[in-house]
Amino acid sequence: MCGITGFTHLRKPLPPGVLTNAVDSITHRGPNQKARFECEAVSLGATRLAILDIAGGDQPIYSADRDAVIVYNGEVFNFVELRQELEHEGATFHTHCDTEVILQAYLHWGDAAFARLRGMFAIAIWVQSQQRLVLARDRMGIKPLYYFQQDGEVYFGSELKCIFANPNVPRRICLPGLNCYLSLNYVPAPYTLVEGIVKLLPGHLLEWKNAECSTRSYLPQRASLPAPASIDAACEELDDLLQKSVAEELVSDVPLGVWLSGGLDSSSVLHYAASASPNQLHTFSVTFQGRSFDESKYIREVSHHFGTNHTDFDLNTDAELADAIQQIAYYSDEPSADAGAVPLWFLAKMTAQDVTVILTGEGADELFAGYLTYKANRYRDIAKKFPAALRKAMLGAANFLPVSDDKISFEYKVKRFLQGTLMDEGAAHLYWNGTFSDEEKEQLFRYADSGPLAGVLKDLRPGRGLERFLEFDQRYYLADDILYKVDRISMAHSLEVRPPFLDDRIVDFAARLPDDYKLHGSQSKYVLRRLMQNKLPESVLRRPKIGFDIPIHDWFRGVLRPLLLDTLSEDAVTSSKLFHWPYVRQLLDDHLQRRANLGYHLWGLLVLFIWMKRWNIETAIGESEAAKPLIAVGS
Repeated sequence: MCGITGFTHLRKPLPPGVLTNAVDSITHRGPNQKARFECEAVSLGATRLAILDIAGGDQPIYSADRDAVIVYNGEVFNFVELRQELEHEGATFHTHCDTEVILQAYLHWGDAAFARLRGMFAIAIWVQSQQRLVLARDRMGIKPLYYFQQDGEVYFGSELKCIFANPNVPRRICLPGLNCYLSLNYVPAPYTLVEGIVKLLPGHLLEWKNAECSTRSYLPQRASLPAPASIDAACEELDDLLQKSVAEELVSDVPLGVWLSGGLDSSSVLHYAASASPNQLHTFSVTFQGRSFDESKYIREVSHHFGTNHTDFDLNTDAELADAIQQIAYYSDEPSADAGAVPLWFLAKMTAQDVTVILTGEGADELFAGYLTYKANRYRDIAKKFPAALRKAMLGAANFLPVSDDKISFEYKVKRFLQGTLMDEGAAHLYWNGTFSDEEKEQLFRYADSGPLAGVLKDLRPGRGLERFLEFDQRYYLADDILYKVDRISMAHSLEVRPPFLDDRIVDFAARLPDDYKLHGSQSKYVLRRLMQNKLPESVLRRPKIGFDIPIHDWFRGVLRPLLLDTLSEDAVTSSKLFHWPYVRQLLDDHLQRRANLGYHLWGLLVLFIWMKRWNIETAIGESEAAKPLIAVGS
């Protein structure tokens, strides 16, 4: 695992010290080694977190004739079989690492090589004789890659701070990205919150040659394969795939562990890891002792079941929460408006003291329909049979329900669901997992615009059924919220995270399943739950899903209240020239006086303001900037 960065300078010279500063800014991603490559047209840099071939895998790596050079962030789990195939084609190797295999694969197979890599990656390859730079990002977006174009040049990096190292890059707020952020609490690709800096889409490559830049998908069209003949056949196939994926992702030359929540996904990963590993596994968890959403009893039960060496951290108001939030703003580059970043910060910090690689259950919810929003989509169809006037009246009545300090309380879910039934299905799906509605955003944001989010929603396939929502969430929510959060927080602590559920073979398998194998009546992740019968404690199979975040409603009324009021002060809000202070004040008052639970809304604003201040983001918007056309979303 590493960090990468680079700058072309064919026409426009690179200011002195930029590459060094860019590399230094991502040392946390790779503290074991850093180096660079420079020629007349391109400068590349890399930092390395040594996982495999510790002695021989330093970057950059060159071809034998030194015509081609690669810097790379990630892990390719099928590199051994690719290496054997390449050796049969005449390739020779000087290391035992996957980086050299990727370079040789590219030299033999060209751009088609990227679709053959099974794993997580962000890659940059420069070929001197062709004067061609190629960037590529993995299919699911597990590893990040940002770029910025200016005067025929392209600047890129694993994090925005790499690009910020160039003083010629402006730091203006991106209005379309901010419009999406306020609705979703994350920024969907290709947007970022900095105008002009965009994300390379998952499964895409970028080519730069002769000061011309283009992007395209490198993925072949997915083959149409039949679904498993029965639920038992599906369980058998998934069992085989999980065995293979977890076994491959256990390969490491440094200590490895498993993040354990006591839920179905992480416990399933632990089951297969324990079956494949000859050694006792180390597991790590965050607990919330004394809270209704504490998962300690499930964690202890699963840890005991598999005999793991377990370590946990109890997150409470005694922790240095305000300091962690400030640090998250630095390492995140963009606001991490998913409140799960806070417990993840303490989990990663604890974990990194003992291991360098961790396996997690990320991705299972988006593949097998684990979220409440998928049930809500179905319940909405039932609710729509009742007149809109009745649903509005029920929503009005729900406002009189007592406000709870629980993370996602009953009254919060009822209000969000009823509000969603008054929207079209795409907007409702986003709203149930988001924050501000279009109407609320109009009152909050001076540049409110429904266009950017409407552009994102164009990628929701028309029709009916569950799969289109899963595809949409895999493309946006998974990549731009869940995986983004995990990458930034884990790499801030020089920790590599591997998600076995996002193995290409499992992703393709899940796409072939009928809806009923995923959401079976009210039972989520049905095929996985059925597979894990007799493999996991019965309590884990029966328990409801509990989200991984903090009791933000409660903590904003208590330990985090000073930080909230100091950050969202009248002076800060008005000087940003982005938001209407009277509406922000109303949000604060309604929440603090317990008239409503608005913790998630306020969290998104809090981390946004901390981020803008930390990175000196320009927020003054002129008429010309406000009127700029939107960049295209999707591919």
